[in-house]
Amino acid sequence: MEKPFALDTAIRKVPDFPRPGVLFYDITGILIDPAVFGSCIDEMVKRYETAEIDAVVAIESRGFLFAAPFALRRNIPLILARKKGKLPGETVGRTFTLEYGRDTIEIKKIDLESKRRILIVDDLIATGGTIEAAADLIRGSGSTVVGVFCVIGLPFLNYQKLLGDLPVTTLIDYHGE
Repeated sequence: MEKPFALDTAIRKVPDFPRPGVLFYDITGILIDPAVFGSCIDEMVKRYETAEIDAVVAIESRGFLFAAPFALRRNIPLILARKKGKLPGETVGRTFTLEYGRDTIEIKKIDLESKRRILIVDDLIATGGTIEAAADLIRGSGSTVVGVFCVIGLPFLNYQKLLGDLPVTTLIDYHGE
């Protein structure tokens, strides 16, 4: 992907976080700059302006920040995918492997009862484990995943291998730099 607006300079690269050997891509630099944050949302809206999307599933927690304004602009429901134990009521969940551990995400069962065309949104895609877990939950409910949007992509970690033909859109990709 091209590096639009001041996105690359707004993303802070933090070495050895959360553990030695991991380079963390910190989006807080995007969030403190309204122009850059607004440009991210504008780009999302533009890239999906003709797409048939009935709802957005946002991945906890940074995915919420990008999915919420997008869903609001599109006038579609925002469905939260949260870490295990964070949602009240009946949930469905999946455990997945991260690049440095394991985790479980859950979605409220009632939020998945309608059959919809759903876009998954997160801030960053690395190995694809979190996205795959969310896609499994969505498909298991009878809905369709129309695509994945992430601000940052790390294709060198081979997320597409895990996600197969699921279309992934990113605003900026890093190739192990």
